[in-house]
Amino acid sequence: MEFQRNLLEYISHCLMTADETISIAESVTSGCLQLAFSQMPNASLTYKGGITAYTLPEKVRLLKVNKKEAEECDCVSENIAETMALNVASLFESDWSISTTGYCTPIRNSSYKIFAYFSFSYKGEIILTKKLELHPKTQALNAQLYYTEFILGCFKSELNRLLILK
Repeated sequence: MEFQRNLLEYISHCLMTADETISIAESVTSGCLQLAFSQMPNASLTYKGGITAYTLPEKVRLLKVNKKEAEECDCVSENIAETMALNVASLFESDWSISTTGYCTPIRNSSYKIFAYFSFSYKGEIILTKKLELHPKTQALNAQLYYTEFILGCFKSELNRLLILK
């Protein structure tokens, strides 16, 4: 899996310049974001680590997701993504965090659609949460890779926005 080298270098440079760190909580992307952040130059200076919590019990136990809420939405909602982002940042004591939850294959629980929610937190606050929808015939790995690339691009935009405000 080759991610855009320039994008990774830019994100790494921004985080290092700001002297800030990031952590990741993944479900639908199943480690793709963690892989991308580990490939960044000087990753150990900015990337604290991540968790792939694929099942409901792990999201509840590790990321403090509300069990009842998770059961009602199959762990896929805007609020679940936000909870995952806030709690992974707390767990790793990072400035930034990214979380993902969703579907990479069309199943009954997803109404046979492919979509994901992702969320960014910064210093204990949610700064962005979005839903990303793909064509239902998208292959699972392609969906995961697309989500990853799209989320990295959005993260670059948020870094730009917040660094300009500083």
